Amino acid sequence: MYKLWWLTSVALAGLLASCSRVPYAQRQQQRQAAYAAAAGPAVRHFHFVTLYSWEPLGDKQVVIYTRPNEAWLLDLGGGCPELEYTPTIGLTSMFNEVSINFDKILIKRGYFPCTITQIRPVDMARLKIEQQAQRKIDNQPRVQSSPAGA
Repeated sequence: MYKLWWLTSVALAGLLASCSRVPYAQRQQQRQAAYAAAAGPAVRHFHFVTLYSWEPLGDKQVVIYTRPNEAWLLDLGGGCPELEYTPTIGLTSMFNEVSINFDKILIKRGYFPCTITQIRPVDMARLKIEQQAQRKIDNQPRVQSSPAGA
């Protein structure tokens, strides 16, 4: 029984270690590029009823999901320290409308609110295509080596 537990633990550790071969900075750049490619032209505001989800893209951008298939790419003026590390955010609005240069992203107490300087709608179908393109694997056949005595 002990051997089975040990073998399972070693296999799981190896699996987890192999899952993250791409450095964090590179993964973040890929996410930023995918969202930027899928984002439409800038708008002045958007309406929402609830903050469904969110994803930080560094300290100067955040994606706000207002529905499972509706997202907005927000640029933040001056950056937003600790945005990548905070577990929750707040979003100011006036009558459920978020506007540029007026509304803000709120993070931990003691930090200044982060002003929204640009809003772009995200085309979710295009985002999915961009993300799938980033997952392509460059598969090349192994080169056959000739035998030493040949």
